[in-house]
Amino acid sequence: MTFTSAFTSEKQPGVADRSAAETRGFVLNHTMLRVKDPAVSLDFYTRVLGMRLLRKLDFPEMKFSLFFLHRAIDGQSIPEEPGARTAWTFSQRGLLELTHNWGTELDPDWHYHDGNAQPQGFGHICFSVPDLDSAIAWFDSNGVAYVKRPEQGKIKNVAFIKDPDGYWIEILEPGRLQALGMTR
Repeated sequence: MTFTSAFTSEKQPGVADRSAAETRGFVLNHTMLRVKDPAVSLDFYTRVLGMRLLRKLDFPEMKFSLFFLHRAIDGQSIPEEPGARTAWTFSQRGLLELTHNWGTELDPDWHYHDGNAQPQGFGHICFSVPDLDSAIAWFDSNGVAYVKRPEQGKIKNVAFIKDPDGYWIEILEPGRLQALGMTR
């Protein structure tokens, strides 16, 4: 789908009239979630959400590992050589970084704040899907925990599921949301 338009930004208080030339080429590369047990989280994100692990980086002196996950576009070519793949990873859009602080998986009482309990902060990440009904059937068949199913609540056609650490993941089908937030 290609759009040509003069649209640059909605106008709201605090929104700059234009992007500074100095920001040309800036890309939102990744967001990071801390995870208790990387094997459990990697299973969820690769098996249930279809992401692929691009790179694992270990930092033994600081006792943590980083896992960079990506949802590849069909036909996308990813470098095999680790150094080239690392550089490529940091040039992409929309990656998920899972950070594992070593030893947390051994502590039965360890958990991270999901951002939705009080005091609220971080809220969720989001996946758009081509068919919401099929995605819900897939999540149901995999025993995924829900915060909200698409038919529940005031905003319909949007689901919220939980990952193994309790982080919320919004699931939506873009075509169903054209009227979202419109006054009637």
